[in-house]
Amino acid sequence: MNSQSKQSGKLFYSIGEVAKMFDVNTSLIRFWEKEFEIIKPKKNKKGNRLFTRADVDHFHIIYHLVKERGFTLQGARAKLKENKDETIDNIEVVKTLQNLKNFLLDIKNTV
Repeated sequence: MNSQSKQSGKLFYSIGEVAKMFDVNTSLIRFWEKEFEIIKPKKNKKGNRLFTRADVDHFHIIYHLVKERGFTLQGARAKLKENKDETIDNIEVVKTLQNLKNFLLDIKNTV
């Protein structure tokens, strides 16, 4: 996921922006919205979805479970129901380790 989006300070993100953050199609974003009740975008007068920062964070959790850890949708829903906080903590650990790995690879490549 793009860390730039966390720093942008935007209140709402379009479906296209969210799809780009995760490098997925907008159809997958719409599908996950229907499959996971924690995703609750607002809609403007035209009916366009407007996702909040919290929605994007929830997509990050779902993406981690489904795409990175290989959960089924049913398994991901169950995991979120039973232990959402532990899942969030695990994601933070993975992100920290990935940042550390990238940092070490940068050092290795400059030496």
